[in-house]
Amino acid sequence: MKLSPHTNPPEPDNLLIRFHNQTGAAVDVTGNKQRGHSSRWHCHGCGDHSGEHGLPFARDEANDHATACRASYHRLR
Repeated sequence: MKLSPHTNPPEPDNLLIRFHNQTGAAVDVTGNKQRGHSSRWHCHGCGDHSGEHGLPFARDEANDHATACRASYHRLR
């Protein structure tokens, strides 16, 4: 399966964890490791994302999303 650059983007500087959904699209957890609401996740397959949460919550939510998501966004021309 060939992925588009939209579903497998370069790793951002503040990337903490990268999951892959069922089609291989990246689901990134970004932020910092500090306590508090400083992490969020973004799915490059469907575009869904979270607000800011603590890292454990953002990690669990991103993992749950990656497990269920089957989207793989491709730009149509």
